[in-house]
Amino acid sequence: MIRVGILGYGFAGRGFHAYLLTHEPRLKLSAVATRDAERRARAEQDYGVATFVSLEDMLANGDVDLVIIATPHDVHAAQAIAIMDAGKHCVCDKVMCLSTEEADAMLAARDRNGVLFSVFHNRRWDGDYLTIRRALSDGLIGDPRLFEIGIWRYAPPRSWRGSKAAVGTIMHDWGAHFIDQMFQLVPSRVVSVSASAQYDWPQFDIESYLSAQVTFENGVIYRFELGNRARVGKPHWYVVGSTGALTKEGVDPQEAAMLRGDILSAKEDPANAARVVTEIAGSTADMRLATQPGDWTAYYRNVADVLEGSAELVVRPEEARRGVRLLEGIEASLSSGEVYRFPDGL
Repeated sequence: MIRVGILGYGFAGRGFHAYLLTHEPRLKLSAVATRDAERRARAEQDYGVATFVSLEDMLANGDVDLVIIATPHDVHAAQAIAIMDAGKHCVCDKVMCLSTEEADAMLAARDRNGVLFSVFHNRRWDGDYLTIRRALSDGLIGDPRLFEIGIWRYAPPRSWRGSKAAVGTIMHDWGAHFIDQMFQLVPSRVVSVSASAQYDWPQFDIESYLSAQVTFENGVIYRFELGNRARVGKPHWYVVGSTGALTKEGVDPQEAAMLRGDILSAKEDPANAARVVTEIAGSTADMRLATQPGDWTAYYRNVADVLEGSAELVVRPEEARRGVRLLEGIEASLSSGEVYRFPDGL
């Protein structure tokens, strides 16, 4: 049994990590650390675990082998380094951190302590992403040339997500998943990125809209959009290939099912099935693709497998560091108003 502590018991710590641990019997939640007294009481009520006011207290007095970080982005690096220097394994919620300097320090802490370190990119197991990946591997649209993905909603940021100092940009939140998926789908180096933003929440210093366009050495263009003042959205995915194109509506239904207390009951609306229009044997075909089943429980199953020595780590922090470097390029483009070019590729 691998004993687990969670640092932070807000939406991510309680709703995602604590819940998903219940689906992996080899990982047992045994401690929670949070400064919020009401959240400590709730963790005790929810899981009967020991609670602590600080990370330092949990590391000194908690009986844990692995610590999950579920706190604001700006403190991830210092907390992860402290956890690993205490000899504990570490899972850090996305985004990994706010700079490549921090990322390198986190990787160095892993190496000098010989512990597991991973970043929580559960959306590698989104059904929509897996469907896109399958369609590309099956050659349904030929060689991919253009990707567009986005989230559109009408809601102001909550809590620390409304503070640039804590969150980075809105692309550091949902967009961190987009970037991680992009690097899995495009086997090429990044040449440049350009970004633009709008600021329509006067009470916050964070963007209401942010878009970025990434250009790869192989010519692929990849665009992300995040809009938090949009009452009408667009397709979640739009992919153009050399012989066809694909659109996909809707986001993965696992989060909604999980928040209802039963992730395994997640079902997608059949109307959201991907549409592919392509050329087959010289004729145009218009088809629907059944969505691949998503499985967020696979993330912690892999972590347990790795700690038992039976598997390789799926989400490696070196991959997450690449995402942090791209986010630095996005911020540089926003600041200068110009295309940011990676001198040696990314």
